[in-house]
Amino acid sequence: MPTGNEENTKKEAHPDFFDASFYVNRELSWLYFNHRVLEEALNPDAHPLLERVKFISIFSLNLDEYFMIRVAGIEDQYEAGIQDRTIDGHTPVEQLEKIRAMVLQQLSERNKCFYHDLIPAMERENIVFNRVSELSAMQQRALSHYFRKEIFPVLTPLAIDTAHPFPFMSNLSLNLAIELEDEESKSLKFARVKVPGILPRLLRLNDIKGFTDDGTIRFIWLEDLVENNLAHLFPKMRIIKSHLFRLIRDADIEIEEDEAGDLLETIEQGIRSQRYGKVVRLDITPAMPHSVRKLLMKNLEVTERNVYEIDGALGLGCLFDLLKIDRPDLKDESFLPNNPIQEQFDADMFKAIKAKDQLLYHPYDSFQPVVDFINQAALDPDVLSIKQTLYRVGSNSPIVQALMRAAEEGKQVAVLVELKARFDEENNIVWARALEDVGAHVAYGLPRLKTHAKLTLIVRREQKKLKRYLHLGTGNYNLATGKIYTDYSLFTTNEQLANDVAELFNALTGYSKHSEYRKLLVSPINTRKRIIDMIEREIEWNQKEKSGRIIMKMNALVDTQTIRALYKASGEGVKIDLIIRGICCLKPGIPGVSENIRVISVIGRFLEHSRAYYFHNGGKAELFLGSADIMPRNLDDRIETLFPVFDKAFIQVVKSDLDLILSDNIKAWQMNPDGMYTKINNDAPKVNSQALFLSRATQKKHFK
Repeated sequence: MPTGNEENTKKEAHPDFFDASFYVNRELSWLYFNHRVLEEALNPDAHPLLERVKFISIFSLNLDEYFMIRVAGIEDQYEAGIQDRTIDGHTPVEQLEKIRAMVLQQLSERNKCFYHDLIPAMERENIVFNRVSELSAMQQRALSHYFRKEIFPVLTPLAIDTAHPFPFMSNLSLNLAIELEDEESKSLKFARVKVPGILPRLLRLNDIKGFTDDGTIRFIWLEDLVENNLAHLFPKMRIIKSHLFRLIRDADIEIEEDEAGDLLETIEQGIRSQRYGKVVRLDITPAMPHSVRKLLMKNLEVTERNVYEIDGALGLGCLFDLLKIDRPDLKDESFLPNNPIQEQFDADMFKAIKAKDQLLYHPYDSFQPVVDFINQAALDPDVLSIKQTLYRVGSNSPIVQALMRAAEEGKQVAVLVELKARFDEENNIVWARALEDVGAHVAYGLPRLKTHAKLTLIVRREQKKLKRYLHLGTGNYNLATGKIYTDYSLFTTNEQLANDVAELFNALTGYSKHSEYRKLLVSPINTRKRIIDMIEREIEWNQKEKSGRIIMKMNALVDTQTIRALYKASGEGVKIDLIIRGICCLKPGIPGVSENIRVISVIGRFLEHSRAYYFHNGGKAELFLGSADIMPRNLDDRIETLFPVFDKAFIQVVKSDLDLILSDNIKAWQMNPDGMYTKINNDAPKVNSQALFLSRATQKKHFK
């Protein structure tokens, strides 16, 4: 009969990987991530002044989207009476309560930073936020004139009484709830005025006639100007008090694709319906009286859990506009990315790729070769066809314009435009229609599956034979994000990869049910299985020769099957490093479970976006790059690709990149066994990985 000690030893040898304490809640993990973003603003040494303000904006915009999608979904579960617990043991209502507590704390930190640190720091640099009441009488008259001419015509005051029903208020709208008194009848009235989103939220006083240029850049909030001129909207009424409020609605478009005859039209209808989703958050100022608060809550159908009292301006995403200020001394130093294809091959993409495979690391390496690849294909008389997937392309896309030129030149152009790319639906509809108008073949993907893969296949006639050229990437075909997101691009003519990509395009645009890929990992077909197989292979190598080694870099790790495989590998002694920017549901450092796993997150000047999966494989290293994070949605509900890197030199380059990131002790955070993060601060020489990548790119330019 085993003793108690033997039973404990047995338990430690075979831990229960379903134990809720081994996992971090997905939603709370995201909030931990967004707090790391906020820390970039909180830390006075992290960035130049206006860049710190930018991180206040990013934090705020992130939080808005989180409520529109994630919190809205949990609210749906709660209202439906769902009591199921997450893998970490939380019910929907428990998640909502914890989210609220964390968000209130984070908003308090944000505002303290902005109002007590950043605004005074900007004032010392002659960038000033004024209140209308602080201005001279002459300046106030100039502003009043500006208001009547530029703002008054756009405003629509809406009365609220028995004859005027409570008005609809759109998602993310900023509003004024106004208490009034009729000067004749002395009766109390109530009205609402929307602060127009089509106008700049931050008005630069220097640009308004009547303000002299004294060398100081001055701003006022648009809502402050509206509040101070309400008398123009309500003549013969006494303004008692006005109160700012802002609301966030459920913006997750639900599409029944089986019932949608025209997916494009259905998406358009869904975009319109985003304005009408239920309210999931109501932001108010602390001074709002109870009566007004209750009126809003009743008509917007929210509970106290949805109400957030926020002192100061509501919605700080607009602070991004401060980067337009011409003060390079208060911003990140500009840099010119390296362009090895321009330098070595005079930007001739086909010549470069035919000579050898090309691997680029954006934004340190220029994104321009990706644009050049499509541009040159569009104009090259030997190119017969171009096939490409588009997820987020931006509002002024040179890549889509090149595809349109190719179609106009008579080339076969087939484009998979993902209409369901969240918050880019409207933009993608515009491009889809434009491509169709010039004769390109436009597909919208497979039912119930988003297409998130980043692929281009170009067929070119060379010496009476057809040759296929590929671009495979980890990031979107978006020139703007190509300058601020870290991503890899591989250009190749590899026939095995070309065969797989061609088969995948046939599945995306036609009725092919191809389900076996030679080299590509393709979700939802084989990505999870292959990743887990390679994790288990490292266990075998470790048992043979103690060489098990895994490095994974991604945006999020949520998939429980993969997490359990990593726990098992850790228990078998495999050394595992995870570089995860955002959500991580795995807990590292748990004795007997994950003591051989380290998790870090790097938050810096550039958004860490690349996905890289490295397996030592007994010295015959394998590396996969691509679009897939390790989340159920990426493995089961999307078309994703991870592509192998065959060139041993490239494998070593990416491995060195990963090692450099793992050595970061300036911009990196390490996850603790409780799921929380602490800034890495060790005695090793100081390493800022992004700064070193920038330096390396600059040296490449100088020493070519």
